Amino acid sequence: MRLAFMGTPDFAVPSLAELIASGHDVVAVYSQPPKPRGRGQKLTPSPVHAFAETMGLPVFTPASMKAADAIETFRGLDVDAACVVAYGQILKTEVLEAPRLGCFNLHGSLLPRWRGAAPIQRAIMAGDRQTGVQIMRMSEGLDEGPILLSEILDIRPDDTAASLSERMAHTGASLWPRALAAIERGGVSGTAQAGEPTYARKITPAEARIDWTRPAAEVDAHIRGLSPFPGAWFEAVGPDGPVRIKALMSRVSQRGEGIPGEVLDGALRIACGDGVVRLLRVQREGRSAQAPEDMLRGFALPPGSLVR
Repeated sequence: MRLAFMGTPDFAVPSLAELIASGHDVVAVYSQPPKPRGRGQKLTPSPVHAFAETMGLPVFTPASMKAADAIETFRGLDVDAACVVAYGQILKTEVLEAPRLGCFNLHGSLLPRWRGAAPIQRAIMAGDRQTGVQIMRMSEGLDEGPILLSEILDIRPDDTAASLSERMAHTGASLWPRALAAIERGGVSGTAQAGEPTYARKITPAEARIDWTRPAAEVDAHIRGLSPFPGAWFEAVGPDGPVRIKALMSRVSQRGEGIPGEVLDGALRIACGDGVVRLLRVQREGRSAQAPEDMLRGFALPPGSLVR
């Protein structure tokens, strides 16, 4: 099939690679415009953009797919279908109707649960035991289209947003060949979503701060759901004042008790509103991620200290 691909983050790269490997003719790749990154604020292409260039594919990075010239360029591609994976822009009807067979999206949840921008993070943070990847026919509504193919995945007790995202990206990529074959034959209409929707709103910086008054299971889920980015964090008082520390990995501990935010021992077990969480990976402001015992050699948090 003659395809356009639209995607931006690492999550989308396996899907593009699968489409190429399956022998489809990817005539255009759309991605978000390069953004300034690093200390030098150098303009850096997205992971999809960079991968597409290594494969010799033409890349388009319009600031808005709502612009008339961007829509006209897309129409001119004359593609059979568009495959969309975490592109990051809302597509108007004119774009959705331009491909001969339509536009199709790979979404990282079991719809209608977790429609929106951050389904993987929200599923972990909510304590969900299962999630999935689904390919749906796109409509103008937010992730409201009929489902063509699904694959269920378990959320493991030690999953972070990064580890779960990687598994889902590869599982989702494997669905594209089957989905496109069915679409080309005209043998799939999709199944309407059923049930009450929930929405995976974008993660805000304010909600990344850890609330130690919550139960340990919720604190643990909060930490893992925001790892590695933006990273759940707390403040500890150092010799020069408060220091922000990110918690990147944790687990619920069966040992210890104390008031919320109290450091219980040198293993960095911290009391919560109900139960205890042990931190397994941390990152001080301006430092690299490290094991708690390594951090504690240069930043004392003796038992009885309070973090907030």
